[in-house]
Amino acid sequence: MLTATRVDSEGEATMGAQYYGADSENGDRIDDPSEDALFMMISDLNNSDNTFVVVQPDEDDPVWFTSVAVLDEGGYEIVRRDTTRNVHEVTTATSINDIARDLTIWMAARDFPRRPTTQVSEF
Repeated sequence: MLTATRVDSEGEATMGAQYYGADSENGDRIDDPSEDALFMMISDLNNSDNTFVVVQPDEDDPVWFTSVAVLDEGGYEIVRRDTTRNVHEVTTATSINDIARDLTIWMAARDFPRRPTTQVSEF
């Protein structure tokens, strides 16, 4: 099982994702996965005991999620759901590279309550 340990401002070890986590059916978990980590998790999917990966915020009642599941006929089904924006998309694809890239971009546009806001200052 893959997990990450974080250290809080007090120097204490904490578990859990800062923003979101990716969980596969076989129990693997990656906190705040990069595009490469998503590629790896999707590459590990199969038709028997590891058929899907779900990525969602690490909170009690997440407002969005995305999942990738193996299709029997080959390829993958990708689901993107964001209740705050009334988004529910279901697509299929065959390129793991394209799926990982597209999901990384999609997740970057989601709202994260604990993410710091970006401020632009004028000089």
